[in-house]
Formats: sequence, C-alpha cells, structure tokens
Amino acid sequence: MLKLSTHRRPGLSPVALAVALCLAPAVSPPAFAHPGHAVQPVGPSRPAGRAVKASERKWQAGDHHVHSWFSVSLKPGADPSQPPALIKAGDAVNPITTNARMAAKHGLAWMVATDHGGPNHSKLNRDEAYPELLRSRVETPAVLQFWGMELDTPAAEHSSLILPRSSEERDALFGIESRYNRREPWPADPARDQEAFMLEALRHMKALRKPPVVIANHPSRSATAVGRYGLVSPSELRNWNDTAPDVAIGMEGAPGHQASSLKPDGALKPQGDRGGYSRAPTMGGFDQMTAKLGGFWDSMLGEGRRWWITATSDSHRHYTDGGEDFWPGEYSKTYVKAAHTYDDVLDGLRNGRVFVTLGDLVSEVEVTASVAGAKADIGGRLEVAPGSDVTVVIRVRDPAGKNFGGFSPSVARVDLIQGEILGPATDRSTDANPTTRVIRAFTPTSWAREGEMLSMTHVLKDVRRPLYIRVRGTNGAEAEPLPDPLGEDPWSDLWFYANPIFITVASAR
Repeated sequence: MLKLSTHRRPGLSPVALAVALCLAPAVSPPAFAHPGHAVQPVGPSRPAGRAVKASERKWQAGDHHVHSWFSVSLKPGADPSQPPALIKAGDAVNPITTNARMAAKHGLAWMVATDHGGPNHSKLNRDEAYPELLRSRVETPAVLQFWGMELDTPAAEHSSLILPRSSEERDALFGIESRYNRREPWPADPARDQEAFMLEALRHMKALRKPPVVIANHPSRSATAVGRYGLVSPSELRNWNDTAPDVAIGMEGAPGHQASSLKPDGALKPQGDRGGYSRAPTMGGFDQMTAKLGGFWDSMLGEGRRWWITATSDSHRHYTDGGEDFWPGEYSKTYVKAAHTYDDVLDGLRNGRVFVTLGDLVSEVEVTASVAGAKADIGGRLEVAPGSDVTVVIRVRDPAGKNFGGFSPSVARVDLIQGEILGPATDRSTDANPTTRVIRAFTPTSWAREGEMLSMTHVLKDVRRPLYIRVRGTNGAEAEPLPDPLGEDPWSDLWFYANPIFITVASAR
C-alpha cells in the first residue's frame, strides 16, 4: 500500500542548481519552469578510448536497486478526472546524495538510482531527480552513479533499468519511462500491462545508440509456492531475453528488504519475512528462481543462455528508521570484475563477470576453467576438444574482521555445481534442469588456506558434452538452502553465488 507523506517537495535551490550546472557547457540557459530543463547532461570525464585490459579489472562492489525520495506516493486529487499528486518521500525517504554517501561508507564502487514511478513521474525524474544525481556525482565522486529507474514493468512487477553514462542518459530514460512505464499514464491504460508491450519496450531499448541493461527485480516475490509463480514467469523471462539478449540480461538472485526481520534496535521481529517474500519464502536470502538447485536459473543456463544473477538492497528506508532495509552495500553486494569506469562496469554486468554475496561472507571469488593453452573465468566460455580434462580452480577471499552487522562469519563450505547444456527448451515454461548437481563440496579439510585466501581444485574428466559450472558457498550447514523462517536473523544465514562458466566441446557445436 502506498503511504502518504507530509514532506513538502523542495525546489532546487540556486546554490544547488549552480553546482549541477557546473557540469554543463558554459552557456546561458533559457528560462524554464523546472530547473531540470536547464541542466545540460554531459558524458563521463573519462571518455571511452582504448579497450580495457583484463589485467586492469578488479572486483568492484555495487548495487543496482536503490530508491530515493523520488520514489513517491500518490495523493488523490479532489477532481478524480485529474491525476493524483506525486508526494516526494512518500515511499522512500533518502536523497540520492545520502544514498551515495552511505554506499561509499559501506564499500561500494558503483550504484544505480532506481526510483519507481506513477502518473507523470517521468517529468519528476527528468526535472528534479536527474539534477540531484548530477550533484551527487560531484559530492561523492568515488562512487560511479548510474542513471536509471525501477521500471513498473508491463505484465510483470519491477525491473532495474540501467542507462549507460552519456550525454543522452537523461533524455533516453525520459523516453523509456514516458512511453513504456506501466504506471505512467492517467487514467491507467490496460494496454500498458501486456507482455507484448514489454517486448515492444525492449525492442525500443535495443535500438538505442547506447542500449541500457534490464534486470528483473525480486522475480518470485509474488509466487505462492515453489514453482508456482506470480507476476513473473519463466516463459516471460525467456521472451525478454530472446527479444533483447544484450538488454534483458538477468535477475536479482538475492532480493532486497533483507532487514525486514530486524527492529530499529536490532532485535528480531518475529513476523519479519526476508525480502518481503510472504507467500513463498526466500532460501538462504535468495529467490527460489536462483536458490533451487536444478531450478529455473539452471534451466536457463542449460539452454546456454547468458542469464546472470545479482544481489541488491532495494533500499527505501533503513531499518533503524522504521524501515525494512539495509543501506546500499551494508548487507548485499554485487561484485563486477571491471575497471573503475561506467562503461566497463556495465560491460561486466552484460557479460556476467559477477559474483554476489550477503553479509560480506566473501570479498573475492575467482573461478577458472582451463585446458592446455586456454582458460575462461566467471561469465566466460571455454571451448575444448572432445575427451579433454578441464581443471577448475576456485579461489575465495574469506575476509578477516567484522561485517557491518558486527559479526565475523567464516566460509564453511564451497560447492562446485555442474549442469549440462541441453539446448533450447521445448517447453518455454520449464523451470528445471535435471542434469544439475553438486559435483564437489569443499570444506576446510579439502581446501588450502593462505591468510584470507581459500584455494581449491577439481578436474572435470573426459569432457565430451557441453556443460556449465558455477560456484556457491555458505557459512552454514544446510546442504541446500532451506526456506527462510519468519523472524530469521539475516546475519546468521549467509550465502554467495558466482555466475557460470560455459564449456563447449568442439565437435558438439
């Protein structure tokens, strides 16, 4: 339910506007009713030049699902024929500038501003939120701050929309939100809530000179049981990926709202459900589409799809302020292997150079698959001759010290998972890959430790069929992540997941 707010919408002060305009060319802007019209977007100060070398890439922690006070509530007007008023800070409460400062405090190198909309929200985003993002980039330059939104997705629920950093970003988002956001028109237009309309939106995005990235948010939050999906279905996500494979690239593996079982003083809230998954609970803090071994994610990977997972805060209001959320980076992190540039972080997301973790259980994950003269890393592809032995090396950093919950979790187990690549699914609604299994479970007795680094090796013998491997780990003893009970302490049940490596066999093309 949307909540009304007593916050008044402040105008952009002359000082703040001057800061925003310092990023624009020194020309005299025309007079506009809203200051956002006077802001001239500019590209990044480090324009794309030569290609980034792999040796320049490091793990960059980030969060692509962060709300500010531009995620509004709606106040109906006296005249029902007129659109409702948008109430700033009605749904989320923090300025973009605050979110960026807290992201930096909690170790993030990149972040996306993702406010969701309502009638005419595209204008609020363009005229007020975007100038605040420009100020935030000046105030907290250490955090790469992407422009985006949480799209009210046609025929689904929500998606993170991430725009490439460019001088076109403001207008590109305005074009997408005004034309395709489900809740933009007043009165509501049922035609905007059809899957065909989402596919049209994806075709529009794919055709842009600088296409964005779309990631399905909390995909199973509306599910009623394991395998009984709600607003987001397996066939729907396949259709997105088929329509725009370089735009619709994946889903939140671990949703936000993970502090919903914590009271403001940190005590446990008995009825708190992790992620707001009240009907079909998360499993180890992860969505069932990711957490179920041999489930939906594995069915996508079993088709050979480059379908990646992420983890986010979905931050609206911090739990110490009566909300259900952690700050960006406080609990969930999406690590991207990239140079510290907008282009390369987005490239890392598109190409699956990603692992995710809860509670800072790990801070580095390296997985390599190699044969003589060739190797592939997370998100990559390795082609081998039939009958090859493939060596898999896993290196994980189990950081010393306390996380932001005041705990010092340790990795208890690392699982190496393998599944066969079976080709396109004949049933578009399938959510299973029966070939997926844990082929090796590493524990302290089977890995080598050097300081914070854990190293382990496994050889895939006589590879003759195309397959993929992926890695996960936990601080607990559950062989498989179990449904999270109400009131569970999120700091006690931690998992990390790495995106896959695909292994193809030369004669099996």
